Amino acid sequence: MLFPEDNDTPPQINIVPMIDVVFALLTFFIVSTLFLTRSEGLPVNLPRAATAKTQQQTRIAVSVTPDGAIALNKRSIQLSKLESGVRTLVQANQQAVVVIHADEKVEHGQIVAVMDEIRKVDGVKMAIATKRK
Repeated sequence: MLFPEDNDTPPQINIVPMIDVVFALLTFFIVSTLFLTRSEGLPVNLPRAATAKTQQQTRIAVSVTPDGAIALNKRSIQLSKLESGVRTLVQANQQAVVVIHADEKVEHGQIVAVMDEIRKVDGVKMAIATKRK
């Protein structure tokens, strides 16, 4: 029994599956790097300031949303419990800075009340988050 010989055609390498794998890996790395960005507070529209400076110390984030809700490191908290929550976090890290992420639509009185509660903690350093103009 004789078999026909297919040795006349040169061998071919199909690169389409390899390109699919490369694009899948590229997509994975792009998406995974998006989750590596550091988000410290709740998403709020920060006011802009021309003299804004970046803080390099450990940060404790206090967020105030437009409806007046307060969050400490992304966890909802009442204004009356903010002092004890901040005190616990500051004792764990003496070099921490409490950064207030307040939406630009929040009333001035609400921000002052939050700052007053934070200021009750001895030796606390405080900053207000802004965007650069």
